[in-house]
Amino acid sequence: MIRSLSLRHRCAAPRAWLSLLLIVMLAGCASQTPSPDQARERGDWDAQAKRLQALDAWSLAGKVGLRTNEGSESANIDWQQRPDTYRILISGPFGAGRTLLKGAPGQVTLANGEGRFNAETPEALMEQQLGWSLPISALDYWIRGLPTPNASERLEYDDLDFPRRLQQFGWTIEYRDWTHADDLWLPRRLVMTYGKLRATLVVTQWNPMTDS
Repeated sequence: MIRSLSLRHRCAAPRAWLSLLLIVMLAGCASQTPSPDQARERGDWDAQAKRLQALDAWSLAGKVGLRTNEGSESANIDWQQRPDTYRILISGPFGAGRTLLKGAPGQVTLANGEGRFNAETPEALMEQQLGWSLPISALDYWIRGLPTPNASERLEYDDLDFPRRLQQFGWTIEYRDWTHADDLWLPRRLVMTYGKLRATLVVTQWNPMTDS
């Protein structure tokens, strides 16, 4: 199944935003180990649709690799999401080794080896520090296998009616693998591309906080 769209594109710098892109991209800390051996079935995705849309609190752990024309990097990512706040930590071999992004209504704070920076939104913070911005608000939808609402999209499904490929804001997100946690099917491996940028996320632990 393919839905029509008209994509909106933004300019992208190939490497100056490496650390910031990775912290606002996907990550996590969690207590529940995924269940990779459970088989998906047709109808599972539709059956969980309302719960997945309502999911606004989770933690997850993973690793992300970023490949550009200038080489490849990787890092550990830690994301704790709550209805009104979030905390995203990136640590690994690149950048200052530890970068923390905290968000609450009307305030976002970024702390790394170069200092502490504040803005009203993640997009404003990127604009402030880098001179351009990404659709950061879409990322918490993409990690759940969902397109962000009220925006153009192209969404393709696999043979079991799970999302296979999503295109939005100039990005292509491919869902390569799924895991089962708290009776929800959630993405375990995503490959995201924007022009010549390629980011691969592998989620090692998911902990959705639901009222199942």
